[in-house]
Amino acid sequence: MAEKFSQQRDLFESERSFRLLVEGVADYALYMLDPNGTITSWNIGGERIKGYPPEEILGQHFSRFYTETDRANGKPARALGIAREKGRYEEEGWRVRKDGTFFWASVVIDPIYEDGRLIGFAKITRDITERRNAQLKLEAMQKQLAESQKFDALGQLTGGVAHDFNNLLMIISGSLHILKKNAADDPKLERAISAIDTATKRGAALTNQLLTFARRQSVNPQAIDFAERVAAIREVLDAGVGSSVRIAFDIHSDTWPIKADVSELETALLNLVINARDAMPDGGTVTIAARNVVLNEAPLVGDFIAIDVRDTGLGIPSDVLDKIFEPFFTTKAIGKGTGLGLSQVHGFAHQAGGTVKVASELGKGTTFTIVLPRGTDVPSRETAGTAFRGSGTVLLVEDNPDVALVSIGLLEQLGYQVRRVADAEAALREIESDGVDFVFSDIVMPGKMDGLSLAHHLRQIRPGLPILLATGYSEVAAGVRGDFPILRKPYEIHELSEAISKLPR
Repeated sequence: MAEKFSQQRDLFESERSFRLLVEGVADYALYMLDPNGTITSWNIGGERIKGYPPEEILGQHFSRFYTETDRANGKPARALGIAREKGRYEEEGWRVRKDGTFFWASVVIDPIYEDGRLIGFAKITRDITERRNAQLKLEAMQKQLAESQKFDALGQLTGGVAHDFNNLLMIISGSLHILKKNAADDPKLERAISAIDTATKRGAALTNQLLTFARRQSVNPQAIDFAERVAAIREVLDAGVGSSVRIAFDIHSDTWPIKADVSELETALLNLVINARDAMPDGGTVTIAARNVVLNEAPLVGDFIAIDVRDTGLGIPSDVLDKIFEPFFTTKAIGKGTGLGLSQVHGFAHQAGGTVKVASELGKGTTFTIVLPRGTDVPSRETAGTAFRGSGTVLLVEDNPDVALVSIGLLEQLGYQVRRVADAEAALREIESDGVDFVFSDIVMPGKMDGLSLAHHLRQIRPGLPILLATGYSEVAAGVRGDFPILRKPYEIHELSEAISKLPR
C-alpha cells in the first residue's frame, strides 16, 4: 500500500513539474488542441507572444491566430490534416496577435494519441520576426554586394573595350583630317568623308557614355558659368527636342559657378532634355533651372548648385523608377535608345562629387535634379578652335604605333618636331638628352610606370617642363584632378592645338 502511494505521489510530482515547466516557458507558446482544433491548455509564452490571457482563449478555435486570407483558404484545417497524416506539421508564416498586429511565426504541430486513438494536438509557436528581419537584411546586403560586384565587372569590361575603341576612333579621325585636305575638288569623296566623320563622332559619344557609366572617364573639372554654357549649346538643345517641345529657362542670376567637366555636363543636359522630349509624345515644355543650395548632410557638405530638368510629360511608373539609372535599361522601343543616357547622367554626377535625384508623378511630369559642387574662378572665354601654330620639339609617349602615327601627323601640322617613344622608361632616357620643349603622353601604357606616374616623376626632376596627358580610358585618370591637363581621345587637331596653347610656358 505504501509502495502504491509512493508511486502515485511520484507521478503527481512528475505531472506537476511538467505542468510548471510548460506553463513557465515564456519564449514559446506551448498549448494543446482537441481533435477539432479547440484550445484546451495555454501557457505564459502563449500569452506573451499572442496577447491572450487563458480565460480569453481557452475553448476558442486556434484558427483565430491565422490571417483572414489563410483562414479563407482553409490553412488551419489543412495543417491539422497534415499533422494527423504525416505525424508532424512544420512551417513558418504570418500569425495575428490579439491587438491585430502580425508576427512571423515558426510553428510545429504534433498529433497526440492514447491507446491508438487521436486525442488532440500539441502545438508549439515561436516568434521569429527579429530573426527573419535580420535574415532579410542580410540577404538584401548580399544582393547589393552581388549587384555592386556585377556592375564593377561590367565597368571593367566596358572600360577596357572603350579604351581599345577610342584608339581605333583616334586613328580614323586623325586620318580623316589628312583626307579632308585632299578632297576639296571631289564632291563624292567629301560626302563620304563627312559621313565617316559623323559616324566617328557618334562612336566617340557612345564610348563616352560607356566610360561615364563605368566611372572610368578621364575628367577635366573646371569652373563653369552655367547660364553661359547653356546659352552656348542652346541650338543643340533645341535640335534635340524638335519643334513640338518648348525649352524654358529659370536660371537665377546669382547662380554660383559649377565645378565639373564641361563636355560631361553638356552630355548630361542633352541626355536629360532628350529623355524629357520622349516623355512628351504630344509636345510640352521642358524647363532647365538652376539655383544655389547649401548642404549639410554627408557625404554632400558645402556649397552646391542644383540643376533641375523638368518636363510636363507622362511621368515614370513607380515600378520603373528604381531602375532608370541602370545601364542598358530602357522602356523605349528597339532602336530608339541605348539605355545609357541616364546611366551617363548618374555616373557624371557622382564622379563630379555630386548626385542626381528624380521625382515623378504619373500624368504630371518628371523632374531630374543634378547636384554639383561649387567652383571658383571662371576662366575667360576663348575662341574655340583657334589655330595655335607652335614650334620646338615634343616628346610623344604612345605605345600604339597606329595612334602614334596619327598624333605625329597632327603635331607636325601644328609646327612641331616630334620624338616618339613607346613607354615611360624610354621617355625618361630621352629627357636626359635635353632638347624637349614639352611632353605629350598617353596615360595607359605597358610597363611599371604609366603616363600619370611619368608626369609626376617628370615634375620632380624637370619642374618647368610642360606636360599634356591623353587617354581614352583609365582608372588612374580619376586621380589627376587638375594636376595635369588631359586631352580625351579621340581628339581632333583643333582640340590638340587648344590644349597645347593652354600649357604653362
